[in-house]
Amino acid sequence: MSAPAAVLGATGGLLQARASVLVFLVFSLGYFSSAMVRAVTATLSPVLTSEFDLQAAELGLLAGGFFLGFASTQLPLGSWLDRYGPKRVVLCFMTLAVLGCMAFSTTSSFAGLLTARMLMGMGLSACLMAPLTGFRRWYEPSQMLRANSWMLMVGSLGMLASTLPVQWLLPLTGWRPLFWIMAAVIVLSMALMARWVPAWPVAQSSGAAKSVGYGPILRSRAFWRIVPLGLFNYGGTVGMQTLWAGPWLTRVTGLSPTEAAQGLFFLNLCMLAAFWTWGWLTPSLFRRGWNVDRMMHWAMPLSLAMLAINVIGGAQTGWVGWAAFCVLSSVLALALPALGMKFDALLAGRALSAYNLVVFLGIFGMQWGVGLLIDVGRAWGWSEVASFQAAFTAYLACCVAGYGCFALVKEDNPTP
Repeated sequence: MSAPAAVLGATGGLLQARASVLVFLVFSLGYFSSAMVRAVTATLSPVLTSEFDLQAAELGLLAGGFFLGFASTQLPLGSWLDRYGPKRVVLCFMTLAVLGCMAFSTTSSFAGLLTARMLMGMGLSACLMAPLTGFRRWYEPSQMLRANSWMLMVGSLGMLASTLPVQWLLPLTGWRPLFWIMAAVIVLSMALMARWVPAWPVAQSSGAAKSVGYGPILRSRAFWRIVPLGLFNYGGTVGMQTLWAGPWLTRVTGLSPTEAAQGLFFLNLCMLAAFWTWGWLTPSLFRRGWNVDRMMHWAMPLSLAMLAINVIGGAQTGWVGWAAFCVLSSVLALALPALGMKFDALLAGRALSAYNLVVFLGIFGMQWGVGLLIDVGRAWGWSEVASFQAAFTAYLACCVAGYGCFALVKEDNPTP
């Protein structure tokens, strides 16, 4: 028996403690890479805007291109994860991300940048769905919620790496070599996954599970009632964190690029702490009857109130206000594993990917849509601050509608 097989044992059931920790750590490096690549445009927005003469809509489209590429793979990804398993699928996908990073570092046109960003998004689209699909079979339910929260904490660490460290490296290397460094980190994570992630026996995927496709998910009210939350509330939160928080700090609050990078660093540090806290609390809350729906019912009104305060504050809203909004919205991340537990384990990859498709379409729509609205406001002669406020007021209205749908619609699946 090979070393990995000896450590991990059978892959068809729950993993032992040492194996579960090892698998989590290996997947963590891949998700760290994904989060770092997706968020780096917030830090690089001043230099990219200057070098390529980008308008707000073009900047939003460039950042959103990653998530558009991400979203384009989600439906086939879910079926492939259920059929072929996390290891085989994620290694194939991440090869595209390496190519995308190299292309981004060498292009000289906006079209080239956008194409490379979409390629990166496609390549990194399995970095969260793959481990969550595996966790659905390898971990107990409470452990799965904890692992999801801590995986997102690792993502926040990747976003931290995309802020001040990137800003410090820019004068030394320029922005293009940074993407070669990111490509090297992705290659390292692929090597570790190839070595240590368990295989996925074909026998686990029955013919019946293959044939049903996405039907059971799309017929479930439990899925549709959280679609607006994923599209507007969660998608918009990630869109803010990975792009518009940076331009808000420089163009509305008036900070320098370095000061804005510091603000983004602390914002992502707060998110890291939030996901770490959720990881510790969710098993205990789960045992006390605090399911994910109940947590979201309590937290989301506070998140919406914070968003309204930030928009009204305008130039007075700094990184603290946006960190508070993102932290209050972090409970939405628990909806992903909770949804996976509402379906049979053989359908977990499809359920998770279907919802993830909604989230990433929301991120793309928020990032591009806000940019378009800002440009419209500027074209009408509004000030920079007023244009941003108007765009975010429209986003707030979408979030209120999303929460209203969630609060009013009852579900048919049992609630984890």
